[in-house]
Amino acid sequence: MAITAADVNKLRQETGAGMMDCKKALTEADGDFEKAKEILRKQGQKIADKRADNATAEGIVLAHVSPDGTTGKVIALACETEPVSKVADFQNLAMAIMSTAVASDVTDKATLLATPQADGRALQDHITDLMGKIGEKIDVASFETVSADKVVSYIHSNGKLGVLVGLNNTNGTDVTEVGKDIAMQIAAMKPVALDKDGVDATIVQREIEIGKEQARQEGKPEAMLEKIAMGKLNKFYKDNTLLNQEFVKDTSLTISQLLEKTSKGLTVSAFKRVAIG
Repeated sequence: MAITAADVNKLRQETGAGMMDCKKALTEADGDFEKAKEILRKQGQKIADKRADNATAEGIVLAHVSPDGTTGKVIALACETEPVSKVADFQNLAMAIMSTAVASDVTDKATLLATPQADGRALQDHITDLMGKIGEKIDVASFETVSADKVVSYIHSNGKLGVLVGLNNTNGTDVTEVGKDIAMQIAAMKPVALDKDGVDATIVQREIEIGKEQARQEGKPEAMLEKIAMGKLNKFYKDNTLLNQEFVKDTSLTISQLLEKTSKGLTVSAFKRVAIG
């Protein structure tokens, strides 16, 4: 059957796909709109499969904190190139993903991607559809949730880095500003854990071995290597665990001391740092 411009435009309005893609899909489907939509979806899946191993170093990070300030969510939607990250369809998809995360209150990526949208199809299907339209890999690179007495979020000016900080034992104190300061500290200083107890055992062992080898290369006696390595490990904790880091805005304080100075007993219960690229 003859495919009219009106038919092509109607399919384009319903799917968001390009004019030529819509015309090809309708031609292949003999004018059947539902079949044409399925063809376009398969096209998106083909691109997804073909580009599965491609690097995604561009994109956008969004954060949302609940109105009562006790729950925060952060997502990173990644793509291959910067121009795509600026496209309205891509940014609208990121906002739709965040809206889904907030409305469904899911806490893990797999469940988020499987969450049905208004049309009954999973969120991942809509991501795949946009891959077919744009022609490059799109991926929810990260999805994190933090809950606490007070959650504060921070998005860096480049839009590709976001932080959530959970603060407990606020005791009625407004901790928004100190929360922002700590979030910016996390963005800049990249702590690996809250304190030494939260550092992964494999990282601890790696740092000990590095410390031993450095001391060995410096000609230190074998009997001294363990002690020297433990000293280096303590330095690692000071530089790389949030509560032990020096506060970048006032190096006379550690983050732990800053919290205590702000409100007695105030603690950071959790943090998440999400970055693209």
